[in-house]
Amino acid sequence: MHPIDELRPFFEQQAPRTIALSDQIWSLAELRYAEEASVKLHTDGLAEAGFRIQQPVADIPTAFMAEYGEGGPVIGLLGEYDALSGLNQQSGALQCMPSSDSPGMNGHGCGHHLLGTAAHLAALAVQQHLRTHKLPGRIRFYGCPAEEGGSGKTFMARAGAFTDLDAALTWHPSSHTGIFDQSTLANIQASFVFKGRAAHAANAPHLGRSALDAVELMNVGCNYLREHMPPSARVHYAVTDSGGMSPNVVQARAEVLYLIRAARNIDAAELYERVQNVARGAALMTGCEVDIRFDKACSNLLQNTTLNQVMYTQMQHLGRLPVGEKEREQARQHHATLGASDIEEAGRSLSSALRGQVTELFDGIKDYDPAREELLYGSTDVADVSWVTPTAQAWVACYAFGTPFHSWQMVSQGKTSLAHVGMLQAAKILAATAIELLSKPDMLAAARQELQARREGKPYTCPIPAEIPLPFRRS
Repeated sequence: MHPIDELRPFFEQQAPRTIALSDQIWSLAELRYAEEASVKLHTDGLAEAGFRIQQPVADIPTAFMAEYGEGGPVIGLLGEYDALSGLNQQSGALQCMPSSDSPGMNGHGCGHHLLGTAAHLAALAVQQHLRTHKLPGRIRFYGCPAEEGGSGKTFMARAGAFTDLDAALTWHPSSHTGIFDQSTLANIQASFVFKGRAAHAANAPHLGRSALDAVELMNVGCNYLREHMPPSARVHYAVTDSGGMSPNVVQARAEVLYLIRAARNIDAAELYERVQNVARGAALMTGCEVDIRFDKACSNLLQNTTLNQVMYTQMQHLGRLPVGEKEREQARQHHATLGASDIEEAGRSLSSALRGQVTELFDGIKDYDPAREELLYGSTDVADVSWVTPTAQAWVACYAFGTPFHSWQMVSQGKTSLAHVGMLQAAKILAATAIELLSKPDMLAAARQELQARREGKPYTCPIPAEIPLPFRRS
């Protein structure tokens, strides 16, 4: 009997508790490195189940490890639980409207409340399998904070948290199901603090040196830079301090935060140096000083076709997403709120054979072709784990087809039964893959050999320098 078929009663028993956990974390909507309540929900549940808890990990209070088992291979499951700012949204609403059941201005616009909870359930299922069959092996759940703009896993990788793993598995909520077979962009985030001299803007402007002018000139310079950087590179910025609210004062301080992305770590580092030179030029032009503060970074993702194939086989065994008319109606209603461009963009990720055939709900499995490796124009700190140990990820449909990431529609659907069905399916995919790998040391060895080949024999070098402090510790 397939292990997942054997575990079906266990999943049915655990489903209500798991759904309640995901809904609690949805309502908490905690931001990067401040996920204390979400972490407690996870650690309390895993400790009660008999997992050994280590907290903090990498000196990060909201990072933890929960392990069960002895001897044998070590399989890691990566869990996330952080939300996004500015995405407060009423659950189930079909228009953008403020939420009455979550605090502040935050919202789970990337489904991390589902992501971590599915990995939590998968860890419990693997534990059940090891107990039942009295097998050697260890399953380890990693509580990973601050994926959104904080690179929590990269800091954890820098501290060596993943070095003893034989493989790492994770997933991401999406509007389709399939192997996460794209590479991602490396990135570097840094703030540029310009310091000038205040003055009366009308009476003595010649005495002032405007830090806000420096920020604006930097942004103009970087916009001209776009023509002369690789096509796959991206540069984004947000002015985080415009120097005050009084236009009759020459702004003595202003700050801008930059996120720089490129296909490889080396490309991101080179582009970052060019952006720094633009900032230095802006400071020189305005007579200001600039303080450049490296914030965080993450690597480009390394695929592992050996693990991907194992995960894809488990997906195929589980089959189509087990949705009913209730979930299809939810998908129809939420799909109607999307624009044509949202749906077209979602179709780009599907094989050509499926494009145009999917309407409001993707309940099948996207085909996996190991020879097809595309570039996803986004970044993830899972990438740094993929440089340290063989790593595989799944996309699993939890939303109406075409629902864009980081949108109010994604927040709105986060507590629907469709989201719950996808989350439970993801837990089964992760558990089945982990169980298969625990019994196949030859597959783990092949996955490790593939990783070495993709790294071209080079060791992992963390893109966050050792001297950069943890973000939540800065003054």
